[in-house]
Amino acid sequence: MREFSLPALYEVPADGNLTDLIRRNAAQHPDLPVVGRKRNGRWEDLTAAEFLAEVRAAAKGLIAAGIEPGDRVGLMSRTRYEWTLLDFAIWSAGAVTVPVYETSSPEQISWILGDSGATACLVETAAHAAAVDSVRDRLPSLAHVWQIDEDEPGDGQQEGSGQGAVARLTEQGASISDTTVEDRSSVADADSPATIVYTSGTTGRPKGCVLTHRSFFAECGNVVERLRPMFRPGEGSVLLFLPVAHVFGRLVQVAAVMAPIKLGHVSDLKTLTDELGAFRPTMVLGVPRVFEKVFNAARAQAVAGGKGGIFDKAAAVAGAYSRALDTSAGPSLGLRLKHKVFDKLVYSKLRAVLGGRATHAISGGAPLGAHLGHFFRGIGFTVLEGYGLTESCAATAFNPYDRPKIGTVGQPLPGSVIRIDDDGEVLLHGEHLFTGYWNNQQATDDALSDGWFHTGDLGSLDVDGYLSITGRKKEILVTAAGKNVAPAVIEDRIRSHALVAECMVVGDGRPFIGALLTVDEEFLPRWAAEHGKTGLSHAELLADDELHAALQRAVDDGNTLVSRAESVRKFRVLDHQFTEESGHITPSLKLKRAVVAKDFADEIEAIYSA
Repeated sequence: MREFSLPALYEVPADGNLTDLIRRNAAQHPDLPVVGRKRNGRWEDLTAAEFLAEVRAAAKGLIAAGIEPGDRVGLMSRTRYEWTLLDFAIWSAGAVTVPVYETSSPEQISWILGDSGATACLVETAAHAAAVDSVRDRLPSLAHVWQIDEDEPGDGQQEGSGQGAVARLTEQGASISDTTVEDRSSVADADSPATIVYTSGTTGRPKGCVLTHRSFFAECGNVVERLRPMFRPGEGSVLLFLPVAHVFGRLVQVAAVMAPIKLGHVSDLKTLTDELGAFRPTMVLGVPRVFEKVFNAARAQAVAGGKGGIFDKAAAVAGAYSRALDTSAGPSLGLRLKHKVFDKLVYSKLRAVLGGRATHAISGGAPLGAHLGHFFRGIGFTVLEGYGLTESCAATAFNPYDRPKIGTVGQPLPGSVIRIDDDGEVLLHGEHLFTGYWNNQQATDDALSDGWFHTGDLGSLDVDGYLSITGRKKEILVTAAGKNVAPAVIEDRIRSHALVAECMVVGDGRPFIGALLTVDEEFLPRWAAEHGKTGLSHAELLADDELHAALQRAVDDGNTLVSRAESVRKFRVLDHQFTEESGHITPSLKLKRAVVAKDFADEIEAIYSA
């Protein structure tokens, strides 16, 4: 057993709640821009005083509608300004926010709103409202449904005005006094529930994680203080494009308000590149797939322009330069000169794609991989990997900006403890942890023991307290020969290839390890054009020998990380990507292994029967 901890850098207020942050900002920095809001095609700033006023106005409407302290209020929307506005308005009414993914099915909506006992729900679109209405008869406690976009966007618009629900609540609450909303804002204390976040559910029904105001204070306060150069008031900014319904997006939202730095929102990932250029954030957050796509798209563009060789040399120099930074001698003179040349030719253009101002990013959700980690640091854009779960209010470990250790997920959140149990399981302890699963005492008892949360993840700590995650206990495969195989390491490496969208390793009880692969449908046309195969149909491309040879090279690269007994001997290519709509991945992009194994049982069988 091994454990590591760091002292807290932030003291959680004993009797405060998260609404204190917006009141403090308005009092101390009334004219400081804290929100960047897109209107009529242009970004405009909203000051701390203006943001507080809009939150209060919406909170008054919730109070006037009969929302009581402790009531649960659903919030179903894409990532947008109104998500943050209404989240703080719900808290200011003394209520508890229950996020619902905007892609949720009526059955999922029914479970989340019904299990939480929500008395109201704010939805973004008419389609969302219809989905809620279709299960309304199962939701006896649901008294109100408000639609954010009553004037939905037409062609060419990124989003509606957001003035449906917000305007209605503001009008409805006009008779509520400032004193009333101020009193209601002070009802919750640090140990009151702030939100019930339902896990995305790779197996079974989602469980509602109860996160208190203390959880967010401990989490965000220590993140902001440890990464303070990235959270400078008046200088820093972040563009949020991950789902705020997911706890990672919520962490960034609250941390931005706590710092405070300017927070922007992007609803449509198709516009992300343009919005990064317009908003120019000083910090970016994402999941590994985002950074993989940035790298793969840049390389594909270089190849298409006849500069693939230059890009590959630049990538090699970036990786070597980053690795040299971890040595006592540092980069040699020759390496520094090459790096300077490629900075002008390649690296500066890549940084411009990411907005041009950001020097750091925060990544979570899955391992980024050392190759990409060194590449991005080498171009002057360090991706700080972290690790966490909904139950840990997002990051429970992260790499410090001044001492990142690429290939790890960093050191414990200050004020918390990480322990590696005798069987290799990662255990967590700290104020940031959830207090339990809503309406599910058995699951709570199974997960929490003497204040320690059992993550189900396997990992190790090095001498400096940096954590590495090696897999999931429940995902360990045991081959017919008795070899234990953790699939995550090789899956992540194979998936980093530009052609691969998803990889699922199989082989439990089988004579060897195999894999199911899906092909990235965005990248496939580029690959076809590069290899003179534009006339082939999608099915013909997937059966193409040259494509299979490229995928074999991706598998061979993944196999270099593991022993022969753990390596992928054979693979099958599926005819479409895994999606949330197909039921094979969760909204947070986690693979539903049991569902994939069931739906593609014939393909798995073919691996071992051919």
